Amino acid sequence: MNRLLPLPVVVPLLGAALTLVLGRWPGLQRAISVAGLTTTLAVAGVLLVEAYRHGPVVLAIGGWPAPVGIVLVADQLAALMLVVSAAVTLCVLLYSIGQGRGETGETAPVTIYHPTYLVLTAGVTNAFLAGDLFNLFVGFEILLAASFVLITLGGTEARIRTGSTYVVVSILSSMVFLAAVGLVYAATGTLNLAQLAQRLDALPDGVRLALQLMLLLAFGVKAAVFPLSAWLPDSYPTAPAPVTAVFAGLLTKVGVYAVIRTETLLFPDGKVGTLLMVVAGLTMLVGILGAVAQSDLKRVFSFTLVSHIGYMIFGVGLSTVAGLSGAIFYVVHHITIQTTLFLVAGLVEERAGSTDLRRLGGLARMAPLLGVLFFVPAMNLAGVPPFSGFLGKLGLLQAGVAAGGALPGALVAAGTVTSLLTLYVASRVWNVAFWRAPQVTTDEPAVRLPGLMVGATVALVLFGLALTVVAGPLFDVTADAASDLRDRTPYLRAVLPEGGPW
Repeated sequence: MNRLLPLPVVVPLLGAALTLVLGRWPGLQRAISVAGLTTTLAVAGVLLVEAYRHGPVVLAIGGWPAPVGIVLVADQLAALMLVVSAAVTLCVLLYSIGQGRGETGETAPVTIYHPTYLVLTAGVTNAFLAGDLFNLFVGFEILLAASFVLITLGGTEARIRTGSTYVVVSILSSMVFLAAVGLVYAATGTLNLAQLAQRLDALPDGVRLALQLMLLLAFGVKAAVFPLSAWLPDSYPTAPAPVTAVFAGLLTKVGVYAVIRTETLLFPDGKVGTLLMVVAGLTMLVGILGAVAQSDLKRVFSFTLVSHIGYMIFGVGLSTVAGLSGAIFYVVHHITIQTTLFLVAGLVEERAGSTDLRRLGGLARMAPLLGVLFFVPAMNLAGVPPFSGFLGKLGLLQAGVAAGGALPGALVAAGTVTSLLTLYVASRVWNVAFWRAPQVTTDEPAVRLPGLMVGATVALVLFGLALTVVAGPLFDVTADAASDLRDRTPYLRAVLPEGGPW
């Protein structure tokens, strides 16, 4: 099975090369992109089953074993992230194909869109599979380089302006990450994650804490945790709907994944747990209060995106198996639901010509299916029973109560308030955009939503509902993954050479 490990990275890269060469044949581009992401999803599913049954799957690139060579590792956490990310990117790709109004339209310039999108996918999968810090850095840089192109598609003034902010912030965070990588190597003589798990313990406490904080700073910017999140609500809403959706669903979660991976494997003592919980509480509350104040649908969703990152960081800060399990479950839930909501925002813009809540109204009557497609994931995000959002939040809040203490208790209260305010925001959007009378009258005929756009959104809505149906088995997987993360032994045994220290 380990021979399958490179495929989630190699297949999208090969697809990117082919679609770039075949730029004059959009139909072939679409077929190659869909086939490549479908293959990636199938391989990811096989790796998840293998990791769940037999432990981490490891491949030493070029036959050079760790810690000398580069290794790819798919434990339960990485494999689960691969499956969810592949499913989401495939649905968003189908949505973007449906949205293209002609092969040269501003919404989806096909010639560059498909290669760049596949490169982004390869960067995401490489980051999830990386077995050393530098390869993790490479994964981030691949996805960021592609995102720089995607966020400015169309070349409008607003996209260039906000894209510039995104590029500057991303480059600065990458510089911090690269500096941290260099310092880690200078202090330990290795970048292999498994070997670092051994050697970092021997460093002086001050040096170890400084390295930990540098990595957290870099990942905190990428994950958009408060106060490092100010760039996100201004950058995402101006991009095309499918680009915003995949950014919201995946890019911040790669940062969260990096936090989970490094904090459990490299710094398992939980010394910064208090800091993480304080940051998590502020992220939840500041983000959702920002959403309450917005009058544009995309900005509302951008602020809820920031807010709910706090739930995941809360689970990591608890540094318990229950907290990590809840965090992993919530990552899976949030990737799916947040992506769906941004796709719905794109459908609203396609149908009504705007996402400004002051101009919207009557959508539930004019487009009943669109109302359903918004209502279901919005209630899921708000944590209304019995949806997966409720189950994920319940798992995290129970973990906080079980941990005891004033700070976890305060975070439980903050999480509850955030959930209620999210319900308020979702209800407000429903009442304003869908329920009240139309605010702008027009004699223009109603725009018919492309079937492929609607179908891809329906698929993600159903995927979100499926997370509720399979919540029990999914919690079993996340609990096993969290247990392995806390134990570290399965990862070390799988990565380091037989007979070597672990």
